[in-house]
Amino acid sequence: MKTFQTLQDMAACVGQEVAQSDWITVTQEQVNQFAEATGDHQWIHVDVERAKAGPFGAPIAHGFLTLSLLPRIFETAVEVVESSMGVNYGLNRVRFMSPVPVGSRLRGRMKLLTSEPIDNNGVQMVWETTIELEGVSKPACVAESVVRRYP
Repeated sequence: MKTFQTLQDMAACVGQEVAQSDWITVTQEQVNQFAEATGDHQWIHVDVERAKAGPFGAPIAHGFLTLSLLPRIFETAVEVVESSMGVNYGLNRVRFMSPVPVGSRLRGRMKLLTSEPIDNNGVQMVWETTIELEGVSKPACVAESVVRRYP
């Protein structure tokens, strides 16, 4: 975990890889719960036996499940002591580059692309987060996440 005292301290890292998260194991239970929450019951995600005979050889996580792990990735990678709140402001670009088999582990590598002041003494940051799949050279996902943080 990379810890900064202030938002300004973090802003000084524009253009740099700042941190990496802890590893996160993707479970079938998570995949099933995500399917229930979103209504995406595609067999490659939720039908374990059929998925074993499918194109990936096992059930895989939804791409959007992988993307939805961004808050958890941020939580285990970066802390700003003098920041009371962060808000998801959106995404600029997202690519799902490798399937994520159930049981695999993911972590995020975070590069701060921009940091701009906004109202209420906050900052708007754009983070390039590369979600790595343990043991695979090609990332599972690369996303530009826009986050607003406030003191």
